[in-house]
Amino acid sequence: MSDLKYVGTDSTRIDGLEKITGAATFVDDIDFGPNLLRAEIVESPHAHARIVSIDTSAAEDVPGVVRVVTGKDFPYRFGLYMKDRYIFAQDRVRFVGEQVAAVVARDPKVAKRAAKLVHVEYEELPPIFDPMEAIEGASCLIHPECERVPWFFPEADTNIAHCRKTRKGDVEAGFTEADVVLEDTYRVPRYAHCAIEPHVIVGQQDHSGRLTLWSASQSPHTQRNLFAESLAPLGLTHKDIRVITPYVGGGFGGKAGVTMEIIGAALATAVRGHPVKLRWTREQEFYNTYQRQGLVANLKIGAKSDGTITAIEHALYWDAGAYVEYGANVVNAVGLSATGPYRIPNVKIDSYCIYTNLPPGGPYRGFGYSEFHFGLESHMTRLAGMLGMDAVEFRKKNAIREGDTLAYGAEMNPSGLVEAIDKAAAAIEWGRPEEPLVPGNVVGKGFALMWKAPAMPPNAASAAFLKFNEDGSLNIAVSGMEIGQGYLTAMAQIAAEVLTVPVEKIRVETPDTDRNPYEWQNVGSHVTWGCGNAVKLAAEEAREKIFALVRRAHNACEKEDMLYLEDEKVKCRDNLEFELPLRDFVISGIQMEDGTFRGGPIMGTGMFMPEFTSALSDPETSQGGHPNVHYTVGAAGIVLEIDPATGKMRVRKTALAVDVGKAINPDLVNAQIVGGMVQGLATVLYEDMRFDDKGRMLNPNFTDYKIPTAMDVPDEIVPIIVEVPQPDGPFGARGVGEHTMIPAAPMVANAVEDALGLRITEMPVTAERVALAAQRLRESPS
Repeated sequence: MSDLKYVGTDSTRIDGLEKITGAATFVDDIDFGPNLLRAEIVESPHAHARIVSIDTSAAEDVPGVVRVVTGKDFPYRFGLYMKDRYIFAQDRVRFVGEQVAAVVARDPKVAKRAAKLVHVEYEELPPIFDPMEAIEGASCLIHPECERVPWFFPEADTNIAHCRKTRKGDVEAGFTEADVVLEDTYRVPRYAHCAIEPHVIVGQQDHSGRLTLWSASQSPHTQRNLFAESLAPLGLTHKDIRVITPYVGGGFGGKAGVTMEIIGAALATAVRGHPVKLRWTREQEFYNTYQRQGLVANLKIGAKSDGTITAIEHALYWDAGAYVEYGANVVNAVGLSATGPYRIPNVKIDSYCIYTNLPPGGPYRGFGYSEFHFGLESHMTRLAGMLGMDAVEFRKKNAIREGDTLAYGAEMNPSGLVEAIDKAAAAIEWGRPEEPLVPGNVVGKGFALMWKAPAMPPNAASAAFLKFNEDGSLNIAVSGMEIGQGYLTAMAQIAAEVLTVPVEKIRVETPDTDRNPYEWQNVGSHVTWGCGNAVKLAAEEAREKIFALVRRAHNACEKEDMLYLEDEKVKCRDNLEFELPLRDFVISGIQMEDGTFRGGPIMGTGMFMPEFTSALSDPETSQGGHPNVHYTVGAAGIVLEIDPATGKMRVRKTALAVDVGKAINPDLVNAQIVGGMVQGLATVLYEDMRFDDKGRMLNPNFTDYKIPTAMDVPDEIVPIIVEVPQPDGPFGARGVGEHTMIPAAPMVANAVEDALGLRITEMPVTAERVALAAQRLRESPS
């Protein structure tokens, strides 16, 4: 691909992007002038309660308060998939921190002081925090009314918001055929996204009714759509709403869809003419945005003595929280793919989305795959041990290959999974014993596979607009989000490859729904593939317009296939002396002998939609549709040194091999592998979300919720790029952003077992948990 220096993928830094996109600007950096109002939220102190009354009079009397609003002012639902949530709670609250009212004032301190004066009387109801308790009985329904929406199937009179069932073959016959059957339960807790930039939105509705939002978002067009749907009773339509999204300081899924942003949009309509700003505190970032959903997974797998897997039964119970308007799709995606990257003839998967009274669950990097891979890949290593097989060879024997039938009946796309397995195993010298660096420590090695498909509707679309300037430079308008992953760089490279314009002469613009064309969302690791195809099509359209103009204006090179682009010039294969610099005519046109001109400004448009996908399938089996566009696959290994007395772990080396189809920018892919692996290791080694028996989060801060620092990264991370082209990807590329954290947890658990002989089936695998388990193992009778 076109040469470009590494730009960097740290989600809090945009260093080096200036040549492509200009200086970084965040919502907090924009000056909205002296009339900017500030909002403060009144939150529920209860996990589950009925709202008896709300008295706002004391707050309204505070000098400087402009407006106080409650649910009666905005009795409107919102949601991306399941529209089960209100902008402000109506008759009941369902988690600690749910917004009940808001105060808008001329000063943030005044707003905060007045918010404390809003008096809400509650009647407490019994809360449910465990998904297994929530699913067992219907004595306490968190949502007594829940409507069915396309592709999602709530079960009436239960706390089950959705269940994705996948069936293939005959599972009972498969277990009968097996020589070894392993069954166990794995538990994964909730996690926080921990983006450094908090959620923030500024909204302003002018006196013509125009509503403009400046949002820290992964989903500007989706936000506009949801704002228009929810606020339609106020007379707002899509054309009346504009969402502008500058650079975002970290997302990881937490800024996808809509959470607190709908509050900013609603408040702007309540104080017309004034901009109003709402920004979450760090504590609110933990408990009042999406959290990664908790999971209880019951897993049963059978295999023959030769290592062939015969059947899998996977029941996944997701703690989706109080509202599942986005989280239901996480559950749905996993229900289609919980076999992992394996060829298994007999499959039974039930993926349950369960309401609880904890904060709403939603998208998080990996979109449910990290969670189920913890149990699945732990299970695979254990099965290999029961069969007396090498864990890597067992995985190679059962690894899915191109053309194999997936659990829902479609065929597997081309992939380099076996190559990835071999390279990752070689990188950590699998099978070679390691000596500890510290006397008394032990060393273990772990291995895991991963796969993931983009989780998106079948009609998720991308569009791009490209235009030349007088000097031959390019502006590209797209609406995917630059969240530190190098997306804008990749789009510039794709256009540069087609048009032979240096990347330094291409500027890719951040989203503005008035100016930039449509993009569904920046989620699912699909924008390099989807938006990349749109950009490539736009560049190809511009190239064809250039060729058509040159053929029309010059008698030379009239044949269709004779013209080509090289070094920003049009050249001709059968006339080596002919060359026409792009800057000479892409705006001003080509002058003819009679003094007239041909041409005009060269522009290109591209749109892409995966027209082969379909979500229509049998709800009892998931057979008959084609819900996923493709899978990205990979393999990872780790060398882990452990102090058996303290449980303290040191990652001496980890390697991850990922088949990216085609690396548009290898440096950016390598950085995604490094960053994703560190984030994945954080979830298994450090992060630990705690709640009390009232549903209150106990550690909503970076003092008590541990994330790794530079001192905690592995001694060595080996990124390995495998390239088996995706046939419908731009230059063969497919997504890689989320996948790189998925194998971290199970490979650590597998390494702990290798080193200490103990199996941990519950995350996180912290030093404390390892030390206590090792002590129990030492003290148990032999």
